[in-house]
Amino acid sequence: MQVGRRRPVRGAALLAGVLALVCVAGCGARDPDRARSGEGRGGRGAAAVSAEGSAERLERDGTTITVGDSAAEHAFMLYEDPRCPVCQEFELTGGAKTIMASVRKGELRVQYTLASFLDDRLGGHGSVKAVNALRAALEQGKFAEYHDVLYANQPPEEVDGFTDGELLALASKVPGLRSERFDSAVRTMRYRDFVEASEKAYEADGAGGTPELRVDGIVLPDGARGLIFDKESTSKLIDIAMGRFRPDPPRMPAEG
Repeated sequence: MQVGRRRPVRGAALLAGVLALVCVAGCGARDPDRARSGEGRGGRGAAAVSAEGSAERLERDGTTITVGDSAAEHAFMLYEDPRCPVCQEFELTGGAKTIMASVRKGELRVQYTLASFLDDRLGGHGSVKAVNALRAALEQGKFAEYHDVLYANQPPEEVDGFTDGELLALASKVPGLRSERFDSAVRTMRYRDFVEASEKAYEADGAGGTPELRVDGIVLPDGARGLIFDKESTSKLIDIAMGRFRPDPPRMPAEG
């Protein structure tokens, strides 16, 4: 028996911890803007290693992209669309970087399912092209780095700005990504089948919009969806998954 290691949190215990966190953080926690993020749309071989040192790979289901140590006990599952501005908020100012810090520590792995439904809603092909380009970057071990660059330079939602030229220009910001093979994959939509399968996986999983986070496959309660936009709350979500979260005791009003 290992001493000092907490037992992993599962099922009802995890949900109980999340609900406790919602009340600590404020029972009116912010929800993502589902109208904008798509409400109602219903490992193969060795892993590459990114410049940040995190392994990344395509899982056997053919659609899940995993970043982090495959031996990590916990998985944070993210559903995102590259054109979604609420995803950008989560990535740039929300809890995304907190999650990635834990990935680098080996505490968890993050698994992405990439949707592209916003093209149908807004017109154009930006989501489809960006997902294809991200799949091409995975082949180079550059998925995580390129993913961050795309969100840092995301065009306005209503602008179909992820063109071939723009995607290649942004790829130039990732050292070692541009190559004849990568450029060809972007221009020819080499991974069209992956893009279509990934969107179908998003729909089949019943995600309520993007971004959506699931902890070890468990869907967070509606009231907890907004926690991922706050870095401190995201850190506590990680603590819950790791079995080390203890809610702060309620503050008693001062006498007199």
